Amino acid sequence: MTAVMRAVAQQAGPKVLRIGLVQGGRVIEERIIKQRTSVTIGTSEKSMFVIPSQSVPASFKLFELVGSDYYLNFLDGMKGRVALQTGISDIEGLRGQARRVGNAYQVRLTEEARGKIVVGETTFLFQFVAPPPPQPRPQLPLSVKGGLASQIDWDLTIIAAFSFLLHFGLIGAMYSDWMDPPVNEDFNVQLLDLAKQLPPSVETETPADSATAPAASATASKPESGTQKSAGGAKGSPSDKQAAALSAQADQMQMQLLAAFNGNSAVQGALNRSDIPAQDLSGVAQSGAGVSNTGGDLRLGSAGGGLVQPGKAGRGLGGIGNTGGGGTGTGAGQETAVKGPTGDAQIGTTTASVPVANAERVVAGLRPKFRACYNKGLQTDPGMAGGVTIVTHVGPNGEVSAADASNTTGLSSDVVSCIQRVVRNAQFDAPGGNGSTINIPVKFVQQGK
Repeated sequence: MTAVMRAVAQQAGPKVLRIGLVQGGRVIEERIIKQRTSVTIGTSEKSMFVIPSQSVPASFKLFELVGSDYYLNFLDGMKGRVALQTGISDIEGLRGQARRVGNAYQVRLTEEARGKIVVGETTFLFQFVAPPPPQPRPQLPLSVKGGLASQIDWDLTIIAAFSFLLHFGLIGAMYSDWMDPPVNEDFNVQLLDLAKQLPPSVETETPADSATAPAASATASKPESGTQKSAGGAKGSPSDKQAAALSAQADQMQMQLLAAFNGNSAVQGALNRSDIPAQDLSGVAQSGAGVSNTGGDLRLGSAGGGLVQPGKAGRGLGGIGNTGGGGTGTGAGQETAVKGPTGDAQIGTTTASVPVANAERVVAGLRPKFRACYNKGLQTDPGMAGGVTIVTHVGPNGEVSAADASNTTGLSSDVVSCIQRVVRNAQFDAPGGNGSTINIPVKFVQQGK
């Protein structure tokens, strides 16, 4: 340690004060004034050395720095000895050569000066020494200062990083699509254009039962506007008038075949299969003008103007099937179209939990389909009338997710199911958020009531 301290170069420059404070015969404090500055003593806390003495002011400059030299200031009553270049002198002997500054005496000190000053019960020992070398800043040991970074094997870390990069890069290249052939965007656009040009699908309704077909045909034959056919009939099917004409022709052919037969058994068989009431032929048989009953068989009469004459249109049994009334024979009467009951759908005020922009317009467009569902139900139950409220749940994108029926009165389950199906196929504007719930009240009444 001594060798190390000797090896430390002494700091060049002016010497500094080294002061020791002695009280009660013991050195209680020793201080080196590293910064050359004035040294104050007294009872004030701002003094460099605080002493309990009333013989000096609260803060008295015992050693005062003037320029680059120190001066010793002492007062009357102070004692001590000082070694100067001129020799060792007491404080009392220095008063003659000291300079008077106020009520104190001032003596210049050199770097070789040393001595002691007694102030009351406190003694100050002083001397000039070389300034100590500056202490280096404390540093942590290298084992602690290095941290985690100093413990990492950087060569191995770099090799491992490149290895992971290479392996994961190869795996990513295998699952990526950068080697796939490019997609022809123009072809996709053309497909979308063709899909937009496709005609919309047409809903087909289930045909009515065979028992109610005549009533449905008669109802469908009546145009709603007076100039157009109803949509209930399928395209290409014969109209009611054409069907009646074909039936009349079939009846006429049947009666001509009956007239052509000349045997009792054949005629009796034809009569058994004929749709013509028996009482009509009985009336003809009682007429002597047209029919002869000799021989027991039905034979053609010879009198002029007889009723049954084969091959003559409008006369004989063949005229029975003529619905036009143009012949001279007995006609079957005029054609009468049977019209079934029809109804109308009345839509009340709709309410929505969240406003939908086109709700009123979409609901109004559903009215014809509501009426079609009701008219279909009237074919089964002509006296049906009532109402229902459809609770429609519209999703955020405007599609109907559910259509529930509530407050149903007077309607069959088939009509209600048909109305729910119509509402579920509707499309509204997107309400956003969590969607909206729309209540659609519909009332069905028969026309003319």
